Amino acid sequence: QVQLRESGGGLVQPGGSLRLSCVVSGLAFDQNTMGWYRQAPGNERALVAYINKYLDTHYAGSAKDRFTISRDNDKNTVYLQMNNLGPDATCVYSCGARTSLTTFFGPGTRVSVSS
Repeated sequence: QVQLRESGGGLVQPGGSLRLSCVVSGLAFDQNTMGWYRQAPGNERALVAYINKYLDTHYAGSAKDRFTISRDNDKNTVYLQMNNLGPDATCVYSCGARTSLTTFFGPGTRVSVSS
């Protein structure tokens, strides 16, 4: 059974930083592309960044300037370092494991940016 569990969300002031983590089990973690996604109320899930097994990375939109995705294959964990957060970053962030058949998602962790 594939399981993904995110952590690290919370309340942060504008300009602050957070590091999200996602631990994965039930699949060959080091062989799969891992991504971080965001979903605000009333909106569809959107890609923030992904990292493949070769450690190539891709960022969507402004995430390239403020976010860094990384992975630790020994710990089956993918990370998202988020810096200089603004109120627009407020939403639920979830990780996804992209396999040849489908993409598995975790339940997400909520990030709130507010003073």
